[in-house]
Amino acid sequence: MVDVASVARLPRVLALLVSLTASACSVTPSPSPSMVASAPATASSSSSSTPRPAATPEPPLSLPLPAESDPRPITFAVAVQSDLAATTSGHVVVTVTNTSDSTVVELVLRWPTALKEIISLAPFEPTDERIREGGGVLYQEWTKWVEGPGEMGEPSGTTSLGWGPLLPGATLTITLTANRVANQPSAFDLQFLAGEAILSTTAGSAAELRVALP
Repeated sequence: MVDVASVARLPRVLALLVSLTASACSVTPSPSPSMVASAPATASSSSSSTPRPAATPEPPLSLPLPAESDPRPITFAVAVQSDLAATTSGHVVVTVTNTSDSTVVELVLRWPTALKEIISLAPFEPTDERIREGGGVLYQEWTKWVEGPGEMGEPSGTTSLGWGPLLPGATLTITLTANRVANQPSAFDLQFLAGEAILSTTAGSAAELRVALP
């Protein structure tokens, strides 16, 4: 037997299925989220900067330049007598010429005091005549011989030997006694000053010299 009510509902069911099918076909799929590529992190300037090279240390027995300078030019030379290499004593001869047109009131030679641990420099050789009781009047050309710190501003760690005055165009020859303390070669800074101001070379640089001793 045919169920009349079921047959009556059939067109309505088919219509509903058609409607649902059409709706499903008309649904637009939502876009999937897109991946946004991020730029690689930039290294900071501090990490990519080139490290600064370390300062070159000063060699042993060096001297810093004095705070004051004197533009007057001089020429100079240092000679080491060969007997210093073979014996325990010898001489270092320093020659200085004032090429300026004014007098250097007090020419000063300066070197590191620590040099005396290897070779001791002195402006004279001790003699019995110089040290004997009741001896004659001593004559000396040098004006001062000071291990700093001194009363005239001589810095600590330096030995200053004053010699002067030095007239314009004049040449001064200074013979220093060198007594060896340690049997080893050495090198040291020697500066030429007018009082506490370092003089200049004819090229305009500071008047100083690196002296090598055997």
